[in-house]
Amino acid sequence: MARKRSDKPNPPATPQPARPSPDRINQLERLIELMVSKDVVEVELEEAGTRWRVRRTEPQTVTYAAPAAVSMPPMSMAPAAGHAAPAAPAAAGAEPQGEVFKSPMLGTFYRAASPEAEPFAKVGDKVTADKTLCIIEAMKVMNEIKAEREFEILDILVKNGEPVEFGQPLFLIK
Repeated sequence: MARKRSDKPNPPATPQPARPSPDRINQLERLIELMVSKDVVEVELEEAGTRWRVRRTEPQTVTYAAPAAVSMPPMSMAPAAGHAAPAAPAAAGAEPQGEVFKSPMLGTFYRAASPEAEPFAKVGDKVTADKTLCIIEAMKVMNEIKAEREFEILDILVKNGEPVEFGQPLFLIK
């Protein structure tokens, strides 16, 4: 027996999302790789009726540890023939005693969070592990430099606002 056709219109079909083509997926993967390499947080792109919005999560806080200090034995050079050797006890007394805390990166050294703020660390301070010692600004990013272990600050070897190199001594510690 034949079915009678209903006069009611068919309900509208729910639109199915279009599956992206493999080319589109490759383009998206390249976009994400580019965002990571250029440190971009968010991109929105609309092309040929397709809209893409890609957002990375916020970057994690990076903590830099103090590199292990390496003590080097003093080198003695033999004086050239005919020249008198300088007084050894006077030279030995002028040498600083202690280990060196070196910069983990290149940038600008700051002792405090702002020019009006108290310095993070002063000569004579006994600091604990994870205490902020200074800030090094690199590419407009302020990086807190923290102590990896407990020690006492004997001297600060860099002036506030000075540029520092990777491995440059920042503090004399014991």
